[in-house]
Amino acid sequence: MILVTGATGFVGGHVVSSLRRADKAVRCLVRDTRGAGSLESMGCELAQGDLTDPGSLERAVEGVEGVVHLVAIRQGKEEQFERIMTRGTAGLALAARQAGVGRFVHMSALGVSEQTKDLVPYYRAKWETEQTVQGSAMPYVILRPSFVFGPDGGILPTFRKLAKLLPVTPIAGSGQQRLQPIWVDDLAAHVGQALELGAATNRTFELGGPDIVSWNELWARLKLALGLRRPSVHVPMALMRANALVTERLPGNIPLTRDLLKMMEAGDNVVSNDDAAQTFQLPLLALDDQLRRAA
Repeated sequence: MILVTGATGFVGGHVVSSLRRADKAVRCLVRDTRGAGSLESMGCELAQGDLTDPGSLERAVEGVEGVVHLVAIRQGKEEQFERIMTRGTAGLALAARQAGVGRFVHMSALGVSEQTKDLVPYYRAKWETEQTVQGSAMPYVILRPSFVFGPDGGILPTFRKLAKLLPVTPIAGSGQQRLQPIWVDDLAAHVGQALELGAATNRTFELGGPDIVSWNELWARLKLALGLRRPSVHVPMALMRANALVTERLPGNIPLTRDLLKMMEAGDNVVSNDDAAQTFQLPLLALDDQLRRAA
């Protein structure tokens, strides 16, 4: 039995689907079982609970061989990052270790490091959760993906809407920073292997797709995939921050925040080594194919 947290999210849905296709027994930690019908339809067992409820975590890990921990928030108050991500992960790791779980797979984020941990609360929480997992006395694998692309979630559908609806494509700053998007199903395949691959044990892997592009190149390729011929305009970061100050206060999961801009300004979001490619040896979907599938 594999316990998956964050199974109702964008990445979580693809991870669960991949595990079920591999005929793995999956239990999903969900706050409200009424909104998890799609997970039940895939044959998943539901464990009602929350990362902030230690009792529900203890029940969720009973009889579990492996844990896939995907829960994270990208925006919120410092207290929320501390309560949900930092303390929540610590509680889950403790419950898993006490239950004798044999493998803990944790999804972090590319760009997280000791040098960047104080840049934004998201990075700090991710760094702290990595330290918790590494010190948990359980076999673990930490995955740090770059931007995760897919047709049904993440930031790519927002990009697609902007490209289609706006007469001019706004690009933050110079657009020269680079990223290495990975397709969501490729990420899910890495998670599945991480649960079993001996060579991955107690290691941290940076994950990216096969193509490294600048933001300028990404927007150009996306518009080409959509069959659009519209100009782009570079928006100064100061103006982008002023815009984010307004948009991040709106309800819902807002893609543009001041913290996101800080992470973009910090530098390229690309992998620094080929450890993941050498260890997992999985095929990866090319960026142009990613964009076409999402078009």
